Amino acid sequence: MSKYEIPFLTACIYAFAQRLSITRQAAFRYLSKHKGLAFLIEFYDVEHLQPMDETVDDMLIVCQKNGGTLS
Repeated sequence: MSKYEIPFLTACIYAFAQRLSITRQAAFRYLSKHKGLAFLIEFYDVEHLQPMDETVDDMLIVCQKNGGTLS
């Protein structure tokens, strides 16, 4: 993992939490459990170039495909 990925992941977790009106800790647990963080790490090269709203949309889709129920 590069030194640039950690701030990106942190920003994505924060944006995800804000979108869903949950705490950052709850967002982290949800994204970890439903493979949203793994998705961001795997596709960092593409996702970090997208607007944050689209990245959050992508995380929601990935999490829902992996059993997540938040929307």
